[in-house]
Amino acid sequence: MRTTYAAFIAAATGAALVLAGCGTDSSDPSSSGASSTSHSLSTSAEAGSGAEVQFNAADVTFLRGMHPHHAQAVQMAEMVDGRTDNAELLALAQRIEAAQAPEMDQITGLLAQAGDTAPTSTGHEGMDHGSGDGMMSEDDMSTLMGMSGPEFDRMWLTMMIEHHEGAVEMADTELAEGENPDAKQLATGIVSAQQREIAEMQAMLG
Repeated sequence: MRTTYAAFIAAATGAALVLAGCGTDSSDPSSSGASSTSHSLSTSAEAGSGAEVQFNAADVTFLRGMHPHHAQAVQMAEMVDGRTDNAELLALAQRIEAAQAPEMDQITGLLAQAGDTAPTSTGHEGMDHGSGDGMMSEDDMSTLMGMSGPEFDRMWLTMMIEHHEGAVEMADTELAEGENPDAKQLATGIVSAQQREIAEMQAMLG
């Protein structure tokens, strides 16, 4: 009887140890699963963060500078009608206006995404001719408005070449220092289109 009781106790103890072991094993996968889920969420958050549209200081500087720059180019393009009979220049001015006016809307949208707003003025007030960004001063614009015929053509082309060169320089800076893919794509388009138009205007000047 004593031997049977001892055997019963031993069997019960062994069963308890097995159950305890199973309990430990089952807790490990559970713990591992929680860790795995946590890692998965963390990775998703990181992926989501990386997918967010980012703007750095160079992007905002480029966009805020290019908006008034385009506005002045459109203003210059609008001057052409009624001041020249040069069909080639008239066609070029129409292309510049048709390209840059919609880009101003694009720039406004990108600035809104960056939490900023487009400047309200053309930005050339008080600026000196040849300031580096190609923007014309008030005096330059007033002088151009008072011209017509071949004299107007030559001054307009000379000014627009300098204006385009300033835009290309600004776009090159964005491509080198910017971060936002849409702003950089805009800069790439500006470089391509305006370098082509610079060559066209230089040929027109002869």
